[in-house]
Amino acid sequence: MSVDTGLEEPGVQDLVDIGEPAFSGLAQRHRRELHVHCYRMLGSFEDAEDTVQETFLRAWRRRETFEGRSTFRAWLYRIATNACLDLLAKCRPEPAAGGEVPWLQPYPDRLLDELPAGGADEPETVAVARETIELAYLVAVQHLAPRPRAVLILRDVLGWPAKDVAELLGDSVNSVNSALQRARAGMREHLPAERQDWTGGEEDAGTRELVRRYTDASVAPDVGRIAALLRDDVRCSMPPTPGLHVGRDVVVNDWVESGFESMSHLRAVGTSVNRQPAVAFYLWREQEGAYLPLAIDVLRITGGAIAEIISFHEDRFPRLGLPARLPSDGTE
Repeated sequence: MSVDTGLEEPGVQDLVDIGEPAFSGLAQRHRRELHVHCYRMLGSFEDAEDTVQETFLRAWRRRETFEGRSTFRAWLYRIATNACLDLLAKCRPEPAAGGEVPWLQPYPDRLLDELPAGGADEPETVAVARETIELAYLVAVQHLAPRPRAVLILRDVLGWPAKDVAELLGDSVNSVNSALQRARAGMREHLPAERQDWTGGEEDAGTRELVRRYTDASVAPDVGRIAALLRDDVRCSMPPTPGLHVGRDVVVNDWVESGFESMSHLRAVGTSVNRQPAVAFYLWREQEGAYLPLAIDVLRITGGAIAEIISFHEDRFPRLGLPARLPSDGTE
């Protein structure tokens, strides 16, 4: 629980004199946006959680370093960014040979809804916020070296001036601008070729109908009906399990070989993560007398077809606020 300190924007002396509960109250106001920032940097919900905790600990211990030249919020972002860079310096994981990111984890939309509105009334701001939290963007970011990654997120996502980013990283403005250009080039290598091909945009009636058809065909299960909904170049992965399957025939063959067609007694719950439609599947377990979590499919839909399916294991269900079980519906 946060504490109401009565301070809208603390000054230097405020932080020197403040007690730990009141300081925590000030910091907690920014928890969600800092968590999303760390998540973009790290690609992992749980690593972001740990890094935000480390950020608040560092901020409390170093509160006398706050000089008031920036806002308290910007000061916390500086600490959080450095905490992410420190973590990546200790153990920077490398994307798999196929380009997939084994440590990738989903982010529930219900928590993204907690983000402060800020300038969200601006259409471009809304689009940037949505596009830079989608899984395709997150995967591409993870292919960048840590410092160019930080520069890209601070400049292109948060809109920081180059001089502020240079101060944070201890670099020159020229170095920051050069790192930004390299990062943008790196992103273009790993994002779908066209911008409209990787951002799903707002869900419309066509998207909802496509998700419904995918859900029904999956529960059936009917591989042929699912295949009809896929793009020719569809991509399918299931982090942290290794393996990226590309192309409709390859994806369908993998499903057939894995025995998907014999998987009966499925139920589905629609949800959304990373501002993308998702379907959580449950499998009937006779011993438990209930449907238990199986996997969640996150869909990227473009041009009226499914362009990518990223599936996550059942251990993600609690973080996503999904039911731990579903009762019998009498059809088992």
